[in-house]
Amino acid sequence: MSYVLDHLQKNLWRGRFDSFPEEVVVHGISARLGGASPAPYDSLNLGLHVQDDDVNVHENRRRFLQALGLDWRALVTPEQVHGCHVARVGRTEAGRGARAYGECIPQTDALITDEPGLPLLLCFADCTPLLFVDPEHHAVGIAHAGWKGTVARIAQATVLTMEQEFDTDPTDLLVGIGPAIGPCCYEVGENVVDKFRAAFPGHEADIIHQQDGQPHVDLWQANTQALLDAGVPRANIDRADTCTSCQHKWYFSYRADGGRTGRLGAVIALR
Repeated sequence: MSYVLDHLQKNLWRGRFDSFPEEVVVHGISARLGGASPAPYDSLNLGLHVQDDDVNVHENRRRFLQALGLDWRALVTPEQVHGCHVARVGRTEAGRGARAYGECIPQTDALITDEPGLPLLLCFADCTPLLFVDPEHHAVGIAHAGWKGTVARIAQATVLTMEQEFDTDPTDLLVGIGPAIGPCCYEVGENVVDKFRAAFPGHEADIIHQQDGQPHVDLWQANTQALLDAGVPRANIDRADTCTSCQHKWYFSYRADGGRTGRLGAVIALR
């Protein structure tokens, strides 16, 4: 299993997990190149909530989803609030948040669906994208795991909701952990460290590290552990292990870009 960065067209790039069956699912994680937005959102900003011009964001969404063979006007996206609410969406939600941020699915950080052709979009700039594929029941999901969502175990909540809604067996699930700020760059305060100790007892040594005398947290490993605790086999978890802060020329990074930047998009849809 591996994470691959493919050139699609006209400097548009797609990160993908080669463990995801192409005959079942279309997916992609955008880079920051190939878009219409000026600095500091340069250039493929897919977020409507960062004070970029909506016209630019619409064009960027059109470019990226069209390159994936999807209709950007049908995408569904939530108002991400660093929580752990999971929403099932279907054809009646098509287009929610595509053009206007106020039309997003409210206060939600994970979406799931079994509706073919319905693109799910979440936005990121250092937080962790989680993509889910149930090839047996033809269902998909996507989650936003910042540090708050990670300690609230949104990964586990998404698996549980897919079990409830689609009869998903966690042992069948394929999960991709996308580019996010890595343990190399994610320095945190002791208050955050305490939250991770409480959320992942017995796994502190794998998740919390000291670097130059300061605590750092490994979001990739924390979300991996949450998935393992939910019953997803380790062999089914594919990780990009790509730091958005180290590679902020390729990816938007809130920290590396000084707090004012665009948002990459993670997109998934059933064929």
